[in-house]
Amino acid sequence: MAATLNKVMLIGNLTRDPELRYIPSGQPVASFSIAVNRTYNSQSGEKKEEVSFIRVVVWAKLAEITNEYLKKGSPVFVEGRLQSRSWEAQDGSKRSTIEVIAQNIQFLGRPSGSRDTTLQVPSADDSIFEEPAGAGASARSVSVSKDELKPDDEIPF
Repeated sequence: MAATLNKVMLIGNLTRDPELRYIPSGQPVASFSIAVNRTYNSQSGEKKEEVSFIRVVVWAKLAEITNEYLKKGSPVFVEGRLQSRSWEAQDGSKRSTIEVIAQNIQFLGRPSGSRDTTLQVPSADDSIFEEPAGAGASARSVSVSKDELKPDDEIPF
C-alpha cells in the first residue's frame, strides 16, 4: 500500500473570536475560522483575489491558550491535518464538513507589549511549557502531550 500524507499549512486571519467549550470529560476544545487569501492573474491579465474560509479545531491546553490570545482579525499560521465529519441536522438533512485539526499555531501579530507566540502539539513530548533554546528567542512554545488530544471519534459538534 502507498504511503499517505495528511498535512495542512495555512496563514490567514481569524474571521471571529475562538469559541471555547468543554466536552463532558472536561477536555477543552476551541474552534474558529480563518480567511485565507489567494491572489492570481486571470487569463485577461487582470489581478484577482479569492478568499477561502477554513474552520479550525484546537484541543486540550492549546485550545485554552488559543482562546486566551487570539481574537477576530488576528493573523495566524496554522499547521495540522484535514478531517471530514458528517451528522444529521435537526431538520433531518445530512450535513458534512472538512476542517483542520490544528497541531501547531503560531501567532503572527504582536499583542501590545508582548512578543510573537508559537503553540505546538509535538508528537512525543509530554512537557506542557517549553521555552525555546538560546537567549533572546522571539517565540514562546507551548507543548501539549499526545495523551491530552481527543480522539477523532469523540468530536462533540
